[in-house]
Amino acid sequence: MKGYQLTFFTQQDRKVHHQPVAEWLMAEALRLGVHGATLLAAREGFGHHQRMHAARFFELADQPLEVVMMVTEAEMQRIFTRLAEEYLKLVYVKTPVEFGVLGEDDEPANGGRHD
Repeated sequence: MKGYQLTFFTQQDRKVHHQPVAEWLMAEALRLGVHGATLLAAREGFGHHQRMHAARFFELADQPLEVVMMVTEAEMQRIFTRLAEEYLKLVYVKTPVEFGVLGEDDEPANGGRHD
């Protein structure tokens, strides 16, 4: 299937509706019919303001986070429309990709071997 990989960048302490932006994005993606998304926590990073963001032992509020989605054109439009409704300022990367699923839903957990 042809579509896009959308990667959104945020921090643990950024909120929308009293919820961390990354968690809100995951919930909205699910609600809007996106078939899958992954939330990744990074150890360190910096953005266009050249300020270092990092997960430290005592304070995780500044931890950089990524939300990655594989989406169709229609799913992407729903996500961007929803973000525009919230006036969220988010850094993102949009990359054209081909994606799909290998194997069957009932594939054995042993890597496909039928012992």
